Amino acid sequence: MAFARRAQFDWQLRSRSLALGMQTLVMGVLNVTPDSFSDGNLYLDKNAAIDRTLQMLDEGADLIDIGGESTRPGKYEEVSAEEEQRRVLPVIEAVLKQRPDALFSIDTYKASTAKAAIEAGAEIVNDISAFTWDAAMARTCAELKCGVVLMHTRGRSAEWRNLPSLTAHEVVPLVVDGLRASLQIAIDAGVDRNRIALDPGYGFGKSFDENYPLLAHQDELNSLHQPLLVGVSRKSFLGRTLAPLHGGHDASVSERGNATIAATTTAILAGAHIVRVHEVRPALEAARIADAVLVQA
Repeated sequence: MAFARRAQFDWQLRSRSLALGMQTLVMGVLNVTPDSFSDGNLYLDKNAAIDRTLQMLDEGADLIDIGGESTRPGKYEEVSAEEEQRRVLPVIEAVLKQRPDALFSIDTYKASTAKAAIEAGAEIVNDISAFTWDAAMARTCAELKCGVVLMHTRGRSAEWRNLPSLTAHEVVPLVVDGLRASLQIAIDAGVDRNRIALDPGYGFGKSFDENYPLLAHQDELNSLHQPLLVGVSRKSFLGRTLAPLHGGHDASVSERGNATIAATTTAILAGAHIVRVHEVRPALEAARIADAVLVQA
């Protein structure tokens, strides 16, 4: 089996740059929410969120992706920008007082929250809608001169269960075309291309088995010539695949750890520069092994 070496990039953020390609970076997930699918309500308390962030940094996280609104499947109510900011800004500010070099990404699709978080010290805006849900987001990110992650999403979370099915041959072209369009929106708005990373959006409008063709052919996203961030951690499609090993029932979130490592390793070998995970240390160790393989490619 042959693997191709990853392309190398200097990803320009708000105040610094990150070298991507030689070593996989690990992004720890921090959901400051009452209802996220994996860790909802665990870190809604400010002090708990701060402690969890420091723990992930101590375990070796290169970046922290903090979000104040759940986008779990079937979610219907939008959190206000004010509430979202109330949840996340104090955590960013408190952690940066203790760890000034910590790198925060703000997981939001709202331009006002993106602006507030960057002004509080975050370096990256991670927009799950890839600049399609808030018309002001592209212009705001261009003005902020921050790092950007554009993620492919097929519809809103409340719509996912009713979307028409995709064939194995339809998934990858859909994602590539969607990300290409969002990339052009960003560039047209004035976002420098060297500030942009792309995320195929596993699980976001892709149901269960639709994610595997994307993972198998993830390398086709290299045609867009941008760094790639991938998040497969604890996703429901992993739980569905494990059902035969769990009495015919989808494996629960807490039972998807080993599957997460398998899928994350696959994603790295298929070209991911950054992996977004809930458990940092296991992912970091898996990434080091995958990196050792890629060095020999």
